[in-house]
Amino acid sequence: MPYEWLPPSTTGGAQAELHLWPYRSLPKKGFVTFFGVTFGMVSLPLLAVVGSPILWGLLPFVAVVLGGAWWALQRNYRDGSILEELRFWDDKLTLTRHNPRAPRQDWEANPHWVRVHDYGQEGRIEHYLTLKGGPREVEIGAFLSVDERRALLEEITAKLNEIRRPVPQDR
Repeated sequence: MPYEWLPPSTTGGAQAELHLWPYRSLPKKGFVTFFGVTFGMVSLPLLAVVGSPILWGLLPFVAVVLGGAWWALQRNYRDGSILEELRFWDDKLTLTRHNPRAPRQDWEANPHWVRVHDYGQEGRIEHYLTLKGGPREVEIGAFLSVDERRALLEEITAKLNEIRRPVPQDR
């Protein structure tokens, strides 16, 4: 799944920390393979015209195709570099969204008042998840699949219930 709960030793004092990111269907190794195969397939027809003036007429178009594919895939990687960090403390809950081409977005609320809302079929997307606690309602994991958002709803709700439980006092 494109999210993970970090172990408590790495959370910097928080009780729990969750990182979410978009799914990558083409990893960097796959990008290299795809680009190498594309380069080979586009260059193969040029072998027939090597040594003739036609090569120089076709070469700019081949360069535009390869350059465009390179630029489009790199842009896709940059746009997909979203990271959402949800941190749980006893007295606060923070959500930080690192956007690729926009400023960082921060949200904070008291975990005792935070509610996770699932819009089901009525939201912008199916099973659209939001956190509400304080003056703002913020989305979380909109880039996840429907099944991943359902699982995330259960996990966040369980973590909030765990934090809200009163700690037994020694008498």
